[in-house]
Amino acid sequence: MIPIHWKSWSYAAVRIALALAFLAAGIIKILDPMTFAVTIDAFGILPGPLILPVAVFLPLLEIMGAVALIFDIRGSLGLITFMILMFIAVLGYGMHMGLDIDCGCYGPGDPEGEAFAGIRDALWRDLIMLGCAATLYAWRKVMGVRPGTFAGYYRSIKTFISKEETA
Repeated sequence: MIPIHWKSWSYAAVRIALALAFLAAGIIKILDPMTFAVTIDAFGILPGPLILPVAVFLPLLEIMGAVALIFDIRGSLGLITFMILMFIAVLGYGMHMGLDIDCGCYGPGDPEGEAFAGIRDALWRDLIMLGCAATLYAWRKVMGVRPGTFAGYYRSIKTFISKEETA
């Protein structure tokens, strides 16, 4: 039998690692949305007028989801899982179409930018991240972990600050 403290530590480690992967990807892409827009356009999935808004919105969504997952906020794992599934679908489409492009996952300096192999490698990475998300869902069920809410964290911070002021 595995001690409960090891399970909670490993749950946090996997959760934070997954969040940091999304945080890094989001930050890199938001710093150069025009390059990310070119990558989105290369997939040929979105109409022209939507490309730049998506190139800005998607990295912001990745960053917000990652920060919320770091703090284990309710809904954050669902958002991250949805994005992973969306990325898998887009990469699968790219492979099916035989596209010879960079996946754009970690910006223009992406070492995976080795054309078609980059899409395949990114797909494998996303499948691993999907496995991590599934593991987190399983650990939540087994350990009875209940994610927090923004309101709950706000109350905790407010209580902590008021205790510090009275001390």
